[in-house]
Amino acid sequence: MRAGKLKSGEFAVLEAIRAHKAELVIVSEDASDNTRKQFNDKCKYYNVPIVFFGTKEELGHAIGKDVRTSLAITDKGFAQSLRKNLQLPPDQTDGNDLHSANRNTEEM
Repeated sequence: MRAGKLKSGEFAVLEAIRAHKAELVIVSEDASDNTRKQFNDKCKYYNVPIVFFGTKEELGHAIGKDVRTSLAITDKGFAQSLRKNLQLPPDQTDGNDLHSANRNTEEM
């Protein structure tokens, strides 16, 4: 956030995707169907990996903010680390497949 490695909120995340700055997009599992489709379509078009994880409250809490539906990771190393921790393939580079990460409740 302060280091500029993460963008949150719909507008900032969509802007990061369009500017080819997003390395990974995370959308809450409880996002509306319209929001899920919007981010999936943008990520597919711009070839950005996308994962559905947690609730809006959990995403916001994880970054020290209020409720957040979407996050964009803009740092490649940070994105790779998150992919590893979310048990996603490290070389996943397309937005074609929707992934719902398995959450380990002990880590939350």
